[in-house]
Amino acid sequence: MPPLRTALLQSSGRPGSVAGNLLALDEAAARAADAGAGLLVCPEMFLTGYAIGDRVPQLAEPVDGPGAAAVAGIAVRHGLAVLYGYPERDGERIFNTAQLIGPDGTRLANYRKTHLFGGFEREWFTPGELPVVQAELAGLRIGIMICYDVEFPENVRSHALAGTDLLLVPTAQMHPFHFVAESVVPVRAFENQMYVAYVNRTGHEGEFEFVGLSCLAGPEGAARARAGRGEELVFGEVDGELLRASRAANPYLRDRAPGLYTALVRADPHGADPHGADPHGADPHGADPHGAEHA
Repeated sequence: MPPLRTALLQSSGRPGSVAGNLLALDEAAARAADAGAGLLVCPEMFLTGYAIGDRVPQLAEPVDGPGAAAVAGIAVRHGLAVLYGYPERDGERIFNTAQLIGPDGTRLANYRKTHLFGGFEREWFTPGELPVVQAELAGLRIGIMICYDVEFPENVRSHALAGTDLLLVPTAQMHPFHFVAESVVPVRAFENQMYVAYVNRTGHEGEFEFVGLSCLAGPEGAARARAGRGEELVFGEVDGELLRASRAANPYLRDRAPGLYTALVRADPHGADPHGADPHGADPHGADPHGAEHA
């Protein structure tokens, strides 16, 4: 199986202009296809722009809306898969969503951001409820997250346990959190033995200053491709054979001891059990606070 050449589009496009962003996407897809890429990954909310304030409801569209149809046309025209971010309307609810379109124009996956960041996102969006959304592409299992989601280790570990090979993370990472792109993302790739394509916006947009620094991190914990701070299209290879060899050599997932980690899902940040357990003793259902079951 040949490596999947992956293009990372670091750009904020034209905030508020769906037509302008589709044009930018079409141009980037042409360049990516000419360079041999089979997948183009765009940033969070690329279709509309991120800092669009009260235009979110106006620009939100259903999963099969006109923006999706236009992106499908771009994918078919250039013969590559496209992952893009957009505000998704589902009845009265709006989600911060990323959709993966295959090279034949088929919708492969649609993921709704589960961990909303800051007042802007919480004002306009409903959090998604599915932490692991996957698709198959070029012999690889593709997973999707959005920005803040990847900063929660349990979230990424769920993908590792579900067999994700390449995790796509469209993002709108802003100043001063550049360390996430520089350090956290490569560590996530290493500790979970996967590739992570982290694709950011760049420049100033409304009240935000995006830091760029998009990267494709490999299972060895290094950035195999890295953008700077400005508009850029960068390329990296996702090698399934290298991934298999790395997983065989790295014991992290094999050496896990899940019975020790039950407190991660049982206790809240203040030590209170959401199911009513005493944080300093056994819970009412008989589970030992140290992870062992009572006989």
